[in-house]
Amino acid sequence: MSQLKQLITNDMKLAMKAQDKTALKAIRMILGAIKQKEIDDRIELNDSQVLTVIQKMVKQRKDSISQFSDAGRTDLVEVEESELVIINNYMPEQLSDDEVDTAVTKAIADSGSDSMKDMGKLMGILKVQLDGKADMGAVSQLIKAKLS
Repeated sequence: MSQLKQLITNDMKLAMKAQDKTALKAIRMILGAIKQKEIDDRIELNDSQVLTVIQKMVKQRKDSISQFSDAGRTDLVEVEESELVIINNYMPEQLSDDEVDTAVTKAIADSGSDSMKDMGKLMGILKVQLDGKADMGAVSQLIKAKLS
């Protein structure tokens, strides 16, 4: 079992003992998504794959928060935000905007990119460096701004 999955399982046990229903619900959701991925792919996920599942859940929560707030459903926004806080506990430390900007600038300089044709190459380079540590959508927007 991956260390991250073991940590999440241990946190579920602690949430049960503490009778923290909000945390327990979110953690069970995480473990359910991990288990579903393992069943679908017929493998046991490693830490990197578990992190990918968690990143997907973070993105889903952010999208839901946006849609619910546009619809004026503050009750559902609060639920999604509380789940997002718990899910984010399992994400690696996020890089600051300055650190992301520096990484993008360095990747552009190192690869010699000068046009939008090189977008895919840059995203490939940066995904390896920043995956889980930065919002790749924001990184993509930053690359577009610097190349145009």
